[in-house]
Amino acid sequence: MKVSLPNTKYSPRGEAGQLPDTGFTLVELLVVLAIIGVLATLIVGGFRSSQMRGRDAQRKSDLKQLAASVELYFSDYSKYPDSAGGLIAGCPAPSTSCSWGLSEFTDNKTTYFKVVPKDPVSSLNYYYRVVDSGTNQKFQLFAHLENSEDKNCLEGNCADPTVPGGVTCGSDACNFSVTSPNTIPSE
Repeated sequence: MKVSLPNTKYSPRGEAGQLPDTGFTLVELLVVLAIIGVLATLIVGGFRSSQMRGRDAQRKSDLKQLAASVELYFSDYSKYPDSAGGLIAGCPAPSTSCSWGLSEFTDNKTTYFKVVPKDPVSSLNYYYRVVDSGTNQKFQLFAHLENSEDKNCLEGNCADPTVPGGVTCGSDACNFSVTSPNTIPSE
């Protein structure tokens, strides 16, 4: 005995041998692709922004730690280490300049910093300078923050801050500073 199924839109063949209408139209596919594209853009943008803020947090932490180690040096010698082209002259102090990310800041008796930190972006670097060369009673440390909305930028201006002496932090202008207690970044 042979059983036949009724002709429905879910049967392999509809009425008059037509294929059923169960697929997606081109417009529906384009709408779904557009939604996926917008979501991907939002997710990637948020990820990049959080990476940028993370690198900026590392820069701020690095400069604060460097400032603390320079203050320890000051407590031992009553002056800050010399600067040489944006580097700390203290690897070992006072003769050799420290290379960012490679050198140990030391006077061969005390290690002030095991490895002097470097900027997390290869095209950027930190900048150290002694304001009153000769007496070495004031210092400034500079970095470039990537987040243009950061409230800690010099003068609240991340895009075009006023930095004395044309100091640059590699490929971009320095816009963040940590200084000795007796000076300011614009000095």
